[in-house]
Amino acid sequence: MTIFLQQLFNALALGGVYALVALGLTLVYGVMRVPNFAHGGLYMLGAYFTFAILTGLGVPYVVALLLAALGVALLAALLERVVFYPLRNAPHVHAMIAAIGVLFFLEAAVQRIWGADFKQIPEPLPGILNAGGVIITWQRLLVIAASLLVMLGLNYFLKRTLTGATIEAMAQNREGARLVGINVNRVGMLTFAISGALAAVAAALIAPLISVGPSMGEVMNLKVFAIIILGGMGSVPGAIVGAFLLAFAEIFGGFYINFDFADVIGFAVLVLVLAIRPEGLFRRGT
Repeated sequence: MTIFLQQLFNALALGGVYALVALGLTLVYGVMRVPNFAHGGLYMLGAYFTFAILTGLGVPYVVALLLAALGVALLAALLERVVFYPLRNAPHVHAMIAAIGVLFFLEAAVQRIWGADFKQIPEPLPGILNAGGVIITWQRLLVIAASLLVMLGLNYFLKRTLTGATIEAMAQNREGARLVGINVNRVGMLTFAISGALAAVAAALIAPLISVGPSMGEVMNLKVFAIIILGGMGSVPGAIVGAFLLAFAEIFGGFYINFDFADVIGFAVLVLVLAIRPEGLFRRGT
């Protein structure tokens, strides 16, 4: 039972990170109807920005996280204006190819600035908590608490604020939102900014527990696209459920079978679920 609870906390931490990244991608797809393959690059930049701010400015970890989120949010909004906005009337494949190009450009830029070797961010909360034999690192507890707080904050923003309502209105009917006076261009930029901030926060939270490298965004891209397809394209609850399902499959499958095949086990579970329910767990807009 002790080992089970320990792996449960590991899965919750990983699921929280997956959920934040997947939520950002879900919002962009819901509003713009474009799969943003550059999203993994924004996640990767969030980790590198956190590393650079911590090592260069020497500020506290929370400040570095917030600054990294702000920086990536501004960059994501700029990408929407420069890359995706001019392609708004083009076939979707054009925007997809452009997004892949942006991902490769960001990876090359990071390698040029910080090098291709892996970076390690010191844990801001070192040490462990021993609760009745269940050993949990303080950093994982921070990841769980912070990701939950951000998800609750995002839900409040979307459901209880006027700006959040405009994003949901555009996700449901872009043309209808424009006809009732919503500035669809501004909402598109804001959605990209929120998406980038969520990716950066997720990266900053998990970065002290992993090695930060230029290709980390590609792996995350594969996982979050699988998650949003599993949950239902454009469904916010689906993104959250899919994220935790993948995390639980990876952690428990890896522990009880083989950690070397954790990613394979996770994707196998996703394929199995989609074989039973091809449309995903939730419909778009739920």
